[in-house]
Amino acid sequence: MLRRPFIAACSFAALAPFLAAVHAAPAVGQPAPDFTLTDAAGKPVKLSQFRGKHVVLEWTNPGCPYVKKHYDSGNMPATQKEAMDQGVVWLSINSTEKGAYDYLEPSKVVAWQKERKAAPTHLLADEEGTVGRAYGARTTPHMYIVDPQGRLVYAGGIDSIPSSNADDIKRATNYVKQGLGEALAGKPITAATTRPYGCSVKYKSAA
Repeated sequence: MLRRPFIAACSFAALAPFLAAVHAAPAVGQPAPDFTLTDAAGKPVKLSQFRGKHVVLEWTNPGCPYVKKHYDSGNMPATQKEAMDQGVVWLSINSTEKGAYDYLEPSKVVAWQKERKAAPTHLLADEEGTVGRAYGARTTPHMYIVDPQGRLVYAGGIDSIPSSNADDIKRATNYVKQGLGEALAGKPITAATTRPYGCSVKYKSAA
């Protein structure tokens, strides 16, 4: 069982004050900010190289109990696999700064994901926080869906119950799974903007 002080260190998006360095998130329906980040193998990955496909952006940090909830339970790996089996690109992004107590280098994040049978298309390092700030990512996890034309069509939480209790997963609506199902069927996403929840992204302080 998680200790209360540890959970207290993580904050719901609705309760956490916005970091001054985090920009306002782009609105759903607008172009998703393009970016280039390095993957765990040291190769550059550009968002626009996946134009023509749906792309899921997942902000992650293995040190966060809310992230652990969705990985240890198998929920995030299963959501990833279902999406990727349908041709969706899944980019897992870690914007945790190197100085954070729970920072893990990319190779260790990949190993952590693999232990939980997760295999996103790429694990991307955003240690400077540039991409996270461009998207207004506030929590881990914080989820986005980009359509084949490069427009942002979903932004928010992975599901509808903002808790760290894995037992809540089966009662929750998985917004990412629901949104992808609608988008792939050519339908508008019913819940296109939802409340993200989890731990605050540990951005590098502005110089």
